[in-house]
Amino acid sequence: MARKDGDTGRAGGGAGDRTARLKATLKANLARRKAQARARSATDDTEQPDDTGDDQHGQ
Repeated sequence: MARKDGDTGRAGGGAGDRTARLKATLKANLARRKAQARARSATDDTEQPDDTGDDQHGQ
């Protein structure tokens, strides 16, 4: 039997590969976002108040 154009020779195996790739990508994305959130949280916790004596309320 001759192959048709676009036939990759796989019998439905592409869906599982795609799912695995998506799962890995989402996991990496979530890990990156968590790391960014931790970094922002750490910077917020260590931020020092401005002790220049300037009143920032405009009075």
